[in-house]
Amino acid sequence: MDHKTSVRERVWAGLREVALPDSRFHYDFGEFIADFEGGDAACARLTSDDYYRNSELIFIAPDNCIERLRLQALRDGKKVLMTTYSIKRGFWLLDPDVMSSDDFVYASTLDGMERVATPLSLAEISTIQPVDYLVTGTGAINHEGVRFGKGHGFFDVEWGMLFKLGRITVNTPAAAVVHDCQLLTEKLYPEVFDTVADVIFTPTQTIHVTNPHKPTCGIMWDVLDPHMYETIPPLQELRGMGL
Repeated sequence: MDHKTSVRERVWAGLREVALPDSRFHYDFGEFIADFEGGDAACARLTSDDYYRNSELIFIAPDNCIERLRLQALRDGKKVLMTTYSIKRGFWLLDPDVMSSDDFVYASTLDGMERVATPLSLAEISTIQPVDYLVTGTGAINHEGVRFGKGHGFFDVEWGMLFKLGRITVNTPAAAVVHDCQLLTEKLYPEVFDTVADVIFTPTQTIHVTNPHKPTCGIMWDVLDPHMYETIPPLQELRGMGL
């Protein structure tokens, strides 16, 4: 068993005690990022932080634990860029200025988002305003902001695409929202393509990271899982753009 697998299994055992099940994936934490008890408190910490307050356009990952954040961002008048689950149907923009407030709750869900939001190609994303902030859930994270997700690497791929499109830079902050049981004290070592969080929000703590690593490699085509390329149209579009 490799180190990442060992860490995930240890954390997931603790998470099983506080996680909220998913209607499709039950408690299979290898398939989704779970919401958890205390999620409201973690979200409140995030929305009181300056990174959030100073943002106009936020990328919010399609994770269960930050569905409430997507809703709050819309209520606060912020634009939300997100992907569908597994990125397979691409990027979508939720713009509260062109939506009815009656749709905000529905739009913040994965099922409702595609009925309310505007789909964006990568070419279209390259023309919109820069992304001010990125927020994701994750499987486990240490105090240095090194994340272990489900093992698929979707957030790092999303970072890589947005970076190559010029919508984010190494100075764009990224946040992780987790339960305290997902927070590790041990040393973890990021890969060159791993996006280290600038700040971590749990139900009881806000942890700002010193000198977080931000990848500049874009998509490393030679190590990308061929199945991801075959099933994620935005990756195909990015390669077609020569990026």
